[in-house]
Amino acid sequence: MNPPESPPATDAAPLDFEAVFAGLGPHVEALDACLREQVASFEPEIRAMADYCIDTSGKRIRPSLVFLSGWRDERINPDLVRVAAVIELVHLATLVHDDIMDEADLRRGRDSAARSYGPEAAVLLGDALFAHALHLAAQFPTTLVCSAVAESTRRVCAGEIIQTLRRGTTAISREDYQRVIDLKTAELFRVSCRLGSHLAGYAENFVAAAATFGRHLGIAYQIYDDLADFFGEESKIGKTLGTDLGSGKLTLPLMELAEVLPLAEQATVIGEITGKQPPQAELRLDQMRELGIFGRVEAALEKELEEAERALRPHGGQPATPRLLALTQVLRNQVARLRSG
Repeated sequence: MNPPESPPATDAAPLDFEAVFAGLGPHVEALDACLREQVASFEPEIRAMADYCIDTSGKRIRPSLVFLSGWRDERINPDLVRVAAVIELVHLATLVHDDIMDEADLRRGRDSAARSYGPEAAVLLGDALFAHALHLAAQFPTTLVCSAVAESTRRVCAGEIIQTLRRGTTAISREDYQRVIDLKTAELFRVSCRLGSHLAGYAENFVAAAATFGRHLGIAYQIYDDLADFFGEESKIGKTLGTDLGSGKLTLPLMELAEVLPLAEQATVIGEITGKQPPQAELRLDQMRELGIFGRVEAALEKELEEAERALRPHGGQPATPRLLALTQVLRNQVARLRSG
C-alpha cells in the first residue's frame, strides 16, 4: 500500500520532524515560554532541578501533535498551548523515571536527571512534574482535560509497571509487547491528538479519528525507538542506547532475533535477557544484520503507519489532516536513516 502524499507546505517529502514542525515556530515559542513560566511554581529548593528537566532541546513531538491535530490556521490558540505544556510535563516526568529504571546516563545529549541528582531525588522530581501537569490540567474550565490527562498518566504508568515487572523474563508474547507500548508510549500520542482536535472545535468524528491516528503513530514510534536502541548512534539519537538487552527488556527486535536463531543460541540470548549471562549487544546487532531482523521489525512498524493513515483518510478536507499525515512519512524517513546507518 502506497502512503498518501500529504506534505504540510511543499510537494517534497519532509526529511525530519523539524521540517514538519517548522510551521509551528510561534506555537512552539509560546509553549516554551509557558513551560519556563512553570518553573516559578516549584518550591525554591528544587527550581533548578525542575528547570533542568524543562529544557527546550527535545523534538517536542507530543505537544506538536496537539498543535497539528488542532490546526485551523496560523493563529495561536492559548488553550492548545496550555494543554501542550501539560502533555510535555507528563512526558518529561516519564523520561526522568525511564532513565532511572534503565540506569541511563544520557538524555537529550546531556546527563540524565538521575545522573545529575541521583536516582532517589530524580524519582521524586519525576513525581513533582507529574503533579504539576495535573495542576495545570485542572485549571481548564472543563473537567475533560484533567480527566483525560489523569487517565492517560495512569495508563502510561501502568505500561511502565507491566514492563518493569516483566524485565528479565522471556515469557512475553507479541500481544504483551503490543499492550505495553500501547500504554507507555502510544497513550500520550493518542491523548495529544484527541485534546488538540477537541479544543480546536473539531467535530467528534474527527476527534476520534485523530486519536486513533495518534495511537497507531505512537506504537510505530516506539517500535522505531526499539530499533534505534540497537541500530542507532548515541550522537544522533541523543540518549543512552543499548540499554534494552542489558536491562532485561524483551523488545520486538530481540523477539524476532530469538525466533530465527538456532536453539543453542536462543538459550544464550535468553540467558542474557534473564541476567544469567552478560549481555552481548554487539554480537546481537551483528546477528540482526545478518538475519534481516531490521526488515522484519520494519514491516510491523509499517503496518501501524498504514493504520494511522487509514484513520484520517475520510477526513482529507480538514486543515489538520495533511499536517498529521506528513508525520508518517517522517517516521519512514527516520527508519530509512537507521537502515542506511
